[in-house]
Amino acid sequence: MNTSVNVAQTINKKKYITPAIYAGLIAILCIVPVTNVSAYYLHILIMTFLYIVAVSSLRLIITSGQLPLAHGAFMGIGAYASAIFAIQFQWTPWLTIPLGGLIAAAIGTFIGYPFARLRAMYYALASLFFGQGMIQVILALDRLTNGYHGLTGIPGLLPTISKVPYYYLILAFMAVCLIAIYRVEHSRAGINLKAIAQSHIVASSVGINEAEYRILVLTVGCFFAGLAGAAYAHYSQALSTTNFDLNATLWLYIYAWVGGIGSFAGPMVGTALLMIAPELLRVLKQYVPYISAIILAVVVYAMPKGLAGIPEFIRNSLADLRKGKKVIKAA
Repeated sequence: MNTSVNVAQTINKKKYITPAIYAGLIAILCIVPVTNVSAYYLHILIMTFLYIVAVSSLRLIITSGQLPLAHGAFMGIGAYASAIFAIQFQWTPWLTIPLGGLIAAAIGTFIGYPFARLRAMYYALASLFFGQGMIQVILALDRLTNGYHGLTGIPGLLPTISKVPYYYLILAFMAVCLIAIYRVEHSRAGINLKAIAQSHIVASSVGINEAEYRILVLTVGCFFAGLAGAAYAHYSQALSTTNFDLNATLWLYIYAWVGGIGSFAGPMVGTALLMIAPELLRVLKQYVPYISAIILAVVVYAMPKGLAGIPEFIRNSLADLRKGKKVIKAA
């Protein structure tokens, strides 16, 4: 009885503590521009917010047990779709950004049907080829995308060049996207996805449609990737396919793994560390790939749950230490 009461109390504490922590972080981020931070560092923070959305959407797909290697390409689909509609039809970015997300989601759903039969390495390879193929399609449509030269002249989100309004807008954009992704992950569908990742055979035996849920999570993940890419397009006002190739996808994975794929906070921690820390230590900026590789190796071998798992590791260590003291006293 006492055990069940303690478990219920722990769940209730987490129910209120976690939102309080996130609210506190948002409050701190809201006062950053007031501290006279330079425009350059505001730009780094804005890019960090956008990539947190992209990495979180990637992690959502990974919870189904799949490893997509085309996530950067879906960011590119959303970015180029939004930019092309804004330039060619003079549509407002407030319309083209969600449209870019929907187009990325539609393509994700379309490829989800044949890909739903694939698992593990076969899924990764198929998504890799698809991603590279989409990059080549974007380059081939040079009349619309300007090919290898990159697309410029993209309308901005706001009628200002100041970073402060963009900072608050992208911060709000990130918060809304993360809340939506969190709700999906902790919904019944999210629980079923985790069950499929554990064992698709067992999940199927209890009536969970593996293909249906994997298509669903791919659609949702691609939608948020497309949104992040579209928002990036109208923030940077210039695009190049090098921002969305395989290398970009691999960086998304590095951010997720360093932070901890098993934790919802992992993408935030990993992305913030690997994007902000090198800027604070600009002398080491040229060594960022090597430093990132070292950090990733240390995390993989020493901290399987990523940097976001450090608080849990500390709590468990203290609990073990207290238990050890009680055993010694009892003896």
